[in-house]
Amino acid sequence: MITAVWVSLVILGTWFLFLLVRDVLKHKAVLEKVSIWKNALIGFVVNFFDVLGIGAFAPQTALLKFTKQTDDSVMPGTLNVTNTIPVLIQAIIFIQIIEVDVLTLVLMLAAATVGAILGASFISTLPVKSIRLIMGFALLITAFFMFARQMDWIKGGGDAIGLTGYKLVIAVAVNFVLGALMTAGIGLYAPCMALVFALGMSPKVAFPIMMGSCAFLMPFASAKFIQKGAYNRKATISMAIPGAIAVLFAVYFVKSLPLDQLKTIVLLVILYTSAIMFKDAFKKTSKNEPS
Repeated sequence: MITAVWVSLVILGTWFLFLLVRDVLKHKAVLEKVSIWKNALIGFVVNFFDVLGIGAFAPQTALLKFTKQTDDSVMPGTLNVTNTIPVLIQAIIFIQIIEVDVLTLVLMLAAATVGAILGASFISTLPVKSIRLIMGFALLITAFFMFARQMDWIKGGGDAIGLTGYKLVIAVAVNFVLGALMTAGIGLYAPCMALVFALGMSPKVAFPIMMGSCAFLMPFASAKFIQKGAYNRKATISMAIPGAIAVLFAVYFVKSLPLDQLKTIVLLVILYTSAIMFKDAFKKTSKNEPS
């Protein structure tokens, strides 16, 4: 079944790449006037750190706005379309190089995908501020327990590559919710890392699970932006190619890290994401943003 997941991702990537290249070639005479080099640097940097679990959307948005490379009106589409291929590459590689229980992987990937499809209508009715506050506190609590275990204040942790029984049920249910939360703009990477650690699995296992979850979601969402032309084509291509290259560099960095160092990185990512959740929860919302 791991092979089936891998092949499915390759097929998705091929289909998505066909849609993207066809659309860019169709509009090559009217491509946007943006800096290829600025966008290339942005794409490389954010995707390198994306592999570490930090996420690409938030820093990429900030960099694009600071350098004035993309209009806000097409920012969501540009972010999604740009990062689809790098995320697919992440998932394809990590599913192959990191051992993970097949049943756990497949069920969690399916749960996130179904969550994004079925949960979107429900999640969209919830106050985004409340979601961010809950996620911020949940991540902060998880970070505390991670730190306590690393300091041997609490005995525990784990190195399991899969789950069974009630833990598997919890993992599937929570990943369903995390998939749904992506429709509200809540990133999946850090919460998935926290979930994996809390259930006693090895931090390494989080990488194929979180990347696979996003890889199955993003091509379909991005295809809609392509069909509507709601993205910056030149910026997308300029960022996506170096972004894919950055993934290959970062993969070697991650897989060569000792487990203790990887746990530290995961801890820092969770703390960073928790801080961002709190910051976004208390910022003044715009008229178009749900409160």
